[in-house]
Amino acid sequence: MKDFIAVLKNISLFQDLNEDEIKKILPCLNCVIKKRKAGEFIFYEGKNIQSLGIVLEGSVIVEQNDVWGNRNIMAKLAQGSVFGESFAALKNVPLNVSVVAESDAKILFLNVNKILTMCSNACSVHNLIIRNLVSVLAKKNLAFNEKFSHMSKRSTKAKLLSFLSEQAVKQKTFEFDIAFNRQELADYLCVERAAMCVELSKLQKNGILKVEKNHFKLLKITDN
Repeated sequence: MKDFIAVLKNISLFQDLNEDEIKKILPCLNCVIKKRKAGEFIFYEGKNIQSLGIVLEGSVIVEQNDVWGNRNIMAKLAQGSVFGESFAALKNVPLNVSVVAESDAKILFLNVNKILTMCSNACSVHNLIIRNLVSVLAKKNLAFNEKFSHMSKRSTKAKLLSFLSEQAVKQKTFEFDIAFNRQELADYLCVERAAMCVELSKLQKNGILKVEKNHFKLLKITDN
């Protein structure tokens, strides 16, 4: 566990806690570390969970799949990301998403009920954890609102430009990398991969952007 304290210190859930405080509070939260191979499920859609997950190593995909096998990527999460907290906090509410290891991963699980139940001595560290969990939930809500904003656009081109504009603003540059490959980006925006690639080619041909794999450079503003 000590190898990952530095990772935990830099995530929102443990904001304002020092290393000693983190080490002290983890046993109280029923912490467990598990390994998952690439492609293995961490959480299954339709199941109830009691613990949130934190990515210590590797990356994971949060996705929805319909009965025909169509995939909708909700998020791609790297080291330090928290997932499952909303469903773990709501008892008897099954997951409407699955979480899958994109690469070999190590996941730290924390019991959310233990987080929300104050220690007998009402320690200040526990108060901070509860406050930070509320912050994590708020940020996750904003992320889903961003995805909905992209998906609400009427065309594949408009969805692409909405997403790329958001990335430029977030990264504070017109030249940036995105976390998704082509298929993952199509699944995130809920569009056909082939149609999306055609639109990317058009945007590049028209001098609106340059793209090389997951690296983008926005060149000028265009009407959607």
